[in-house]
Formats: sequence, C-alpha cells, structure tokens
Amino acid sequence: MTSAVSRHFARTLGVPDGPVVMFAHGFGCDQNMWNRLLPAFTDKFRVVVFDLVGSGRSDLAAYDPGKYADLDGYATDILELCDEMGLADVVLVGHSVSSMIGVAAAVRRPDLFRRLVLVSPSPRFIDDDGYAGGFSEADIEGLLESLDSNYFGWAAAMAPAVMGAGQPGELQDELTTSFCRTRPDIAYNFARVTFLSDARRLLDQVSVPSLILQTSDDILAPVEVGLYVHRHLRGSAFVQLEATGHCPHVSAPDETARAVLAYLDDDRTHDGARTPGNVTG
Repeated sequence: MTSAVSRHFARTLGVPDGPVVMFAHGFGCDQNMWNRLLPAFTDKFRVVVFDLVGSGRSDLAAYDPGKYADLDGYATDILELCDEMGLADVVLVGHSVSSMIGVAAAVRRPDLFRRLVLVSPSPRFIDDDGYAGGFSEADIEGLLESLDSNYFGWAAAMAPAVMGAGQPGELQDELTTSFCRTRPDIAYNFARVTFLSDARRLLDQVSVPSLILQTSDDILAPVEVGLYVHRHLRGSAFVQLEATGHCPHVSAPDETARAVLAYLDDDRTHDGARTPGNVTG
C-alpha cells in the first residue's frame, strides 16, 4: 500500500517546526481551493494541505466506494495522515463536508487536535423534526438525480450558486472547473455522503475547542445551521463573516484569514470564555 502522504498528495508549507494547521477541502474541490488563504499562515505555521482520496491529485486507485460510503472513511484518512507525518496539536480547518469529517476525527482522537475551525459547516442538509437543514428530502433526491444524469451540466449550474450570487465570474468559473476535474462516479458517491449524512449526534461528543465561520446567503449552509452547530459544540465560538456564499476562503480570503488568526492568537479561547471581535463564545 502506498503511503498516506502519497495517496493524498499531501504537502507541507511554511515554518517546518511551527504549530500545525491542516486544511481539508470540501466536496468537488481539492487543496488548490485554499491557495488564496495560505499566504496568511505560512509565515507562522507549519501548513499541511492534501486532497481527499478521489479528489485532485490523490491516488484514484486508492478510492474504495465501500470505505468512502460515509464520513468515517475520510476521518480515518485524516488520522492516518497525521500519524504518518508525526503531527500533534493540530488545528484542523475543514470546509463544508470536511468540517464534519474533522468533527468525526476529533471525536475519535481528541488528543490529536488543538482546535477545529469549521468553515460553512452543516451536520445535516435535510430538514428534520425541530431541525432546519435548508433542504427537503425531495430537494436532495432531485439534486442527486441531476448530478447522476448529467454531472458536468450539474456542475456548470451548481457551482455559481454555491460560490454565491454576485461573486466575480472568475471565482464561479474556478469552482466549476474544480467540480469538473472530479471523476463523475466518484463525485456522485461523495455527493451522497455529503448530502445524506447526519452528523448531529457527533457534535455533543466533541471536546476540542472549535470556531464556526458563518457567511450570509449561503445556499448550502444557512445561518440557522451554523448557530445549531455552535449551540451543540461546547466551548465553541461563532463568527458571522461579512462574506457571502459557501466558500469564503475563496471569495473573501483576507476576512476569513483574519477571523481564524484572531481565534488562534487569543489564548483565552482555550476555555471559550472570551473571544475577539464579533465572535461569541
């Protein structure tokens, strides 16, 4: 079996002996989606970026539909990657579905992580009794059927909406191109995991301090969902960004970086007692 570093095309940037910040990308993306954000971190941190198996330049031969039929398979990969690289006290920054993959990893190995940063998280996309995820079951079934029948057409229509109305065309095109680099069968399987998973039960089990970064006008993760995550993650902080859309690390990298760095720089967030700026503990 190939090494975890090779399987995930993992790269280390920044300060070799610095505190570790690991970035995990969302559905239809790869590590390149963090490029606008990374310069704010490489002068102080050991930055680790990687591709989830099935995405980007990962080893597609390692993709196993059985293993990756739920979030836990991806969480296992993160843990294996951290162990192989000898990482400790990791700050894991996860976008979208990778925020919940990070939650799953932190439940299994809380000793490995110093902080979680959850960018546009959603533990469940489908509405349930007493829970507003933003979509009906029929909505998600329709989304998956559309993706399965014409993935590239779905990508061209969906990516601009995910990036957010009013975002520059080049950002919408960048996300569309990223979606279209993913093999359609793998994209469909990962979409099922992303949009059908229910990670709500995991939230109360997390002991690692966490930051939730929330935008407005997010078609996939409404504000109510971010606040739900905040209420159920003890010791968490919540930041409402001025950014819009589902990908603030792409559309508003400076604001996103400032929020993350402020959280990491304030030692008092260790117990969730006091947080900077517009963060609530």
